[in-house]
Amino acid sequence: MAIVLFIRHGENQYVKKSRLAGRLPGVHLNKKGHKQAKSLAKKLAGSTVKAVYSSPLERCIETASPIAGALGLEVVPRPGLIEVDFGKWEDKKLKKLRRKKLWKLVQGVPSRLRFPGGESFYEAQHRICSEIDSLVALHEPMDLIACVSHSDMIKLAVAFYIGLPIDMFQRLHISPASITALYLGEQGSGLLTLNYEFSFTLPKR
Repeated sequence: MAIVLFIRHGENQYVKKSRLAGRLPGVHLNKKGHKQAKSLAKKLAGSTVKAVYSSPLERCIETASPIAGALGLEVVPRPGLIEVDFGKWEDKKLKKLRRKKLWKLVQGVPSRLRFPGGESFYEAQHRICSEIDSLVALHEPMDLIACVSHSDMIKLAVAFYIGLPIDMFQRLHISPASITALYLGEQGSGLLTLNYEFSFTLPKR
């Protein structure tokens, strides 16, 4: 099968301001986010990554592009890696969303939640895991592939592959520009690294 590097996109203004970007178009990396992407590219430049896949949203493509460039590869957009469909919650401030009754379900019993006008966590989990299974099937055993996606999507994938109940997936934490590594084999899956962060301090030029 393969080793999958799940990479969360870098920082953007929505992350910085604690706002739910969801699938909104035009959400780009901010200055720090671009530095994070360049740092990731520098660290992964000497790796044996065979392919770089990405959510089609701008913040993920902008994170994936420097990585792919450093490896001599092209970014392959994959709709299955896109963010959860938050429906009417999209573009809302987390401070306001935390006051809603549904927020308790989001954090405590996410298996019972469907976002108003959006999808459920079960649907999002099924989507990303089906996508990962399809991508892994394209590669040789022990190939290393990178998938740039979003916090909740990465947490949902990790929970599924390590057998963590979906109601506990919020206990995982995925930081911007972090790397989480999973081995997906014919006899099972294994978590190699969770939420690994590089130092993002780049030398001044």
